[in-house]
Amino acid sequence: MADPLLEARNLRKSYPRHGEAGPRVVLDDVSLSVSPGDVVCLIGSSGSGKSTLLRCLDLLEPIDDGVIEFRGREISDPLVRPQEVRRDIGMVFQAYNLFPHLSVLDNCTLAPRKVHGMAPTDARAKATELLERFGLGEHVAKHPDQLSGGQQQRVALVRALCTDPALLLLDEITAALDPELVGEVLEIVRSLAESGTTMVLATHEMAFARDVASHVCFLDGGRILEEGPPSQVLGEPTEARTREFLRRVLA
Repeated sequence: MADPLLEARNLRKSYPRHGEAGPRVVLDDVSLSVSPGDVVCLIGSSGSGKSTLLRCLDLLEPIDDGVIEFRGREISDPLVRPQEVRRDIGMVFQAYNLFPHLSVLDNCTLAPRKVHGMAPTDARAKATELLERFGLGEHVAKHPDQLSGGQQQRVALVRALCTDPALLLLDEITAALDPELVGEVLEIVRSLAESGTTMVLATHEMAFARDVASHVCFLDGGRILEEGPPSQVLGEPTEARTREFLRRVLA
């Protein structure tokens, strides 16, 4: 069995409550192991800790306690530079986060050129190839506000892929899309999974998680309450809270 690409152990994260006593615990003793090629789906109600967990894994949020290791190296050490870690981790957000003043092509080539030192001609060639692959070739010169939401999210995915990340983190990337646009984005994620891309994604798309995930984690109240293969967690959950959640979202 391959060594984990990413391993989080006993993560704890809290935020102060304004005007109230005691912190608000968002992650409570969360552990997660991701091997190369895994597709781990995080499911759970809004506020269960899915997005916070992803942000902690990408070092966008500091943890209060616990350990995060990536490629065998502890990256939760305060002495580690997050920018160096993120060279090998791509993250795609619910709100796209594209640069509005840059063209599609420039959005996709910025990190390869500025962070990875790739030659501009090579960066443009790689970005153009990926944009063509995902049906965006005719939009390379457009700006984000000239694209649909589904197209913008596909550009955000391509931008993340342009740096050849070892791990891709996806945070509810279909939540802001109109229902008819969800399928086109999920189809790209499905193709990435089939090609062996290692991913951890928060999603409300249960059918997608059932078909594509290698592992599903149900978060509730900042804890991973149940985890396992999708056939077990989504088909035969053992926890009452998991069953209640699935009844609600599948109703």
